Amino acid sequence: MSFRDESDDGHLRKPLLHTGSWYRMGSRQSSMMGSSQAIRDSSISVLACVLIVALGPIQFGFTCGYSSPTQAAISNDLQLTVSEFSLFGSLSNVGAMVGAIASGQIAEYIGRKGSLMIAAIPNIIGWLAISFAKDSSFLYMGRLLEGFGVGIISYTVPVYIAEISPQNMRGGLGSVNQLAVTIGIMLSYLLGLFVNWRVLAVLGTLPCLVLIPGLFFIPESPRWLAKMGMTEDFEVSLQVLRGFETDISVEVNDIKRSVASTSRTTAIRFRDLKHRRYWFPLMIGIGLLVLQQLSGTNGVLFYSSTIFESAGISSSNAATFGLGAVQVIATAVSTWLVDKTGRRILLIISSTGMTFSLFVVAVSFFVKGFVADDSTLYSISGILSLVGVVGMIIAFSLGMGPIPWIIMSEILPIKIKGLAGSVATLANWFIAWVVTMTAPLLLSWSSGGTFTLYMLMCALTLAFAAILVPETKGKTLEEIQLSFR
Repeated sequence: MSFRDESDDGHLRKPLLHTGSWYRMGSRQSSMMGSSQAIRDSSISVLACVLIVALGPIQFGFTCGYSSPTQAAISNDLQLTVSEFSLFGSLSNVGAMVGAIASGQIAEYIGRKGSLMIAAIPNIIGWLAISFAKDSSFLYMGRLLEGFGVGIISYTVPVYIAEISPQNMRGGLGSVNQLAVTIGIMLSYLLGLFVNWRVLAVLGTLPCLVLIPGLFFIPESPRWLAKMGMTEDFEVSLQVLRGFETDISVEVNDIKRSVASTSRTTAIRFRDLKHRRYWFPLMIGIGLLVLQQLSGTNGVLFYSSTIFESAGISSSNAATFGLGAVQVIATAVSTWLVDKTGRRILLIISSTGMTFSLFVVAVSFFVKGFVADDSTLYSISGILSLVGVVGMIIAFSLGMGPIPWIIMSEILPIKIKGLAGSVATLANWFIAWVVTMTAPLLLSWSSGGTFTLYMLMCALTLAFAAILVPETKGKTLEEIQLSFR
């Protein structure tokens, strides 16, 4: 419906999508002013949408961080053993795996907004179940429900952001997903210092209570609408996102061609995966999300209090909050950098920094095993382990935290996005659960050996990023799909 034409005097005319009326583009100066105004309108519209759906990842982070400041209080009030509380902490990962399996199909059949609405409801019920729990059964049920909602959120939000963002802003806006997760973790640490665990659980409902009404004020993903054949809604959604003064004809045609080329066969078959345009992006998407967890970041974060104590820091909860604040700042820097430097280079820098930092941590623990507890070398080793952990978190937040989710949402072909996205998200949550469950066992076996294993995984990630991961900076989603053909 949007197209370009010339008037008799050579000036360009363009129809406004929402009114169908004509206007004239006069002088070069007014054209430039209109263009800059359209860019501002587009930025504001898309940013507003991203900030609303970012409430989902804040919920995600709050769920991840909740168990850290509440362990002692919940265990004392409900008489839980260490193993019972460990089960409580890990059940969110189990619920997230179930949510991940369903996430792709839910997002494909009822849309990105509809799937976020569905995800918000079990999160609210789960937090309330935990808040009013009188025994472990309500705790477990609430944690499973939270995890289910988080599993859907972890797939849907990055996909929605990627599908609504202009190509020059997609990386930075995509990084907001991980930034919101880190903010949620930090908030749970901070509020956990001042309120009891029941009140903290009630506060956990707030992101989703705001998200549900917020979803009514933002447009659905135009690419999903186009795929579902809702042509008029698709163009209206895209026009709202890009601004009413913007000519969207080129982007409309690109999306239509992309959807048409992938709609000739309605279902993906396993034999189709032998084609490079399917197996290669699927391998990269799953590989990055698996390596993100195999780096051991969850193990380091969940058991950082032990490292802080060994470094001589008395208030481990305050130190954990400080680590969360560092993670937020570093992720914010990544949000600013990702569209300037590119995804691939940040992945390489991030995995290199993580490898070096974990080498420092591993060496410090090996040294501590051979020296006396009251020696100067022992104290220096404790400080080095602390520096290494902080360095690892900074390096992770710069690249391996946000970028695997961005790349997954960018490179998966629209034909297999639902199925492949579910598989990639499930793999991420399964490995997260494995790392979380095995970290205490590995640390009791050998702290230095544990961090050496994590270091080797980071070195493998460096090789994977340098050799296989393509650069997607500055390309439309349609151009990225074309490159795999």
